Amino acid sequence: MAAVTMRLPALRAPLDSSAPRGGEKHLVAPGDTITTDTAYMRGHGTYVEDDKLIASVAGVVERVNKLVCVRALKARYNGEIGDIVVGRITEVQQKRWKVETNSRLDSVLLLSSINLPGGELRRKSAEDELAMRDYLQEGDLISAEVQSIFSDGAVSLHTRSLKYGKLAQGVLVQVSPSLVKRQKTHFHDLPCGASVILGNNGFIWIYPTPEQKDGEAGGYTANLEPVPLSDREVISRLRNCIMALVTHKMMLFDTSILYCYEASLPHQIKDVLKPEVTEEIVLEARQRLLDSEG
Repeated sequence: MAAVTMRLPALRAPLDSSAPRGGEKHLVAPGDTITTDTAYMRGHGTYVEDDKLIASVAGVVERVNKLVCVRALKARYNGEIGDIVVGRITEVQQKRWKVETNSRLDSVLLLSSINLPGGELRRKSAEDELAMRDYLQEGDLISAEVQSIFSDGAVSLHTRSLKYGKLAQGVLVQVSPSLVKRQKTHFHDLPCGASVILGNNGFIWIYPTPEQKDGEAGGYTANLEPVPLSDREVISRLRNCIMALVTHKMMLFDTSILYCYEASLPHQIKDVLKPEVTEEIVLEARQRLLDSEG
């Protein structure tokens, strides 16, 4: 007879006790008055009414000099030039691919904005346009960089680097874009044996760390070799650790994920998502982050 795990309800201590001092965030709901000082300028997520600056979305108030904006806690991805994103091809059109990137509108990857297989750089011909499905087709996952923003807010992508391209083996995790910390690089080879791509759009790709990085394929050949069990276990544990951090609204970056992974090692992979285990490992990871900052 299979064992059954039962948990009794218990009061959980609030996680706020370990929050950094002096870093209290000003949370507002739609309709809340942020300030009545007319010297402040209106930014994203705010509007002016009766000489009051009012929040139009629920989120955190951010001030840059006299500019006030509200960063939504849960919102679609708003692209910025230079962002690293993970997306899924939804449609192959004439000289372009449509890509789902968790934004309001589908993003666009132009045929002229990719490197051909092998990293070849030349003008794209009619033969290249006919072979577009050989490079990328519906359902393929890719990593790319935001090249520009169209006037309607749609994002234009490019993959003109051998580090970008089709993603083959791994696990996709979807989180809120506001939880992904902006860094100089969003490609991380973690010492635990797996790598992550932290997309600014909230799509996170976890995959086995490649043994060699020669880039000869140009990012369009999919490695379909079986993934060893040990690598699959590391990827599964990382995935559960990321979901644990998301549950407690902690920012996602290479160090926080690694600390959470190390804190979870005494527990089985399937137990990481149990509420009491999640709270324990997140508290430990948060404390290590605070100690390293201090």
